[in-house]
Amino acid sequence: MDETEADGIMTVGQRLREARESQNLSIEDVAASTRIPTRHLASLEVSEWDKLPAPTYSIGFAKNYATAVGLDRNEIGDQLRAEMGGFRSADYQAEVFEAADPARTMPKGLVFGALALLLVAVLAFTWLGNRSIEGDGAPASAVENEAVPAGTPAAPAPVPAPVASGPVVLTANEAVWLEVKDGDAILKQGELAAGQSYEVPANAVAPVLKTAKPEALRVSVGTADAPAVGPAGRTVSGVSLRAADLMRAPATGAAATQAPANSAAPAATAQ
Repeated sequence: MDETEADGIMTVGQRLREARESQNLSIEDVAASTRIPTRHLASLEVSEWDKLPAPTYSIGFAKNYATAVGLDRNEIGDQLRAEMGGFRSADYQAEVFEAADPARTMPKGLVFGALALLLVAVLAFTWLGNRSIEGDGAPASAVENEAVPAGTPAAPAPVPAPVASGPVVLTANEAVWLEVKDGDAILKQGELAAGQSYEVPANAVAPVLKTAKPEALRVSVGTADAPAVGPAGRTVSGVSLRAADLMRAPATGAAATQAPANSAAPAATAQ
């Protein structure tokens, strides 16, 4: 029995144990809250200094123990320093104290392993990315070289169709019979002599042409000549005389072709 017990004064270990038991706490409970190994807490309670680390560590353990059970940490520290006196643990070596609850910490081996796997993954993705860039570049060049042979002239840009503007004029290259209607209204019906012209009224909504000799007519829109309104020697009808329609492909507006041009055409006088 040490001097403190002989004098009737409770030791630090007794005070700590009594305070713990008064709160119905086990040593394991205190170890979980202070993260001090249970073997050191048990040694503190029975004053087994030779089983504790150096006094500096032991006093720190005692202070944390005191805080956990509601005692004055500084008072407990001073008393333990006096009790231990000049005691030094002869075989003490610094140690890393394990946590009371292993679930709260991650093993170092697992940490290092995870870091190594992460590094390998980063290197692998970098390598694959470089390979992908190199692989995408080569075929693109090959395709371009194959698609456009050296020396091949560039395709000419499409020429836009001329914009139709101006009056629509029908001029006879030779005598020709024709009929121009706008809906049910007959605008012109009869024969145009060679060199004679007829101008379609500008206010006509949907003028159409019928003639047995489309090759005998020259149709112009403003200063531009329109394509032929039908095949030679065939009667055409329903040919749109609107400027925009005339400037399209040849004979676009022809609604129908009838008998050859040598069929009899009605006799009429040009108006």
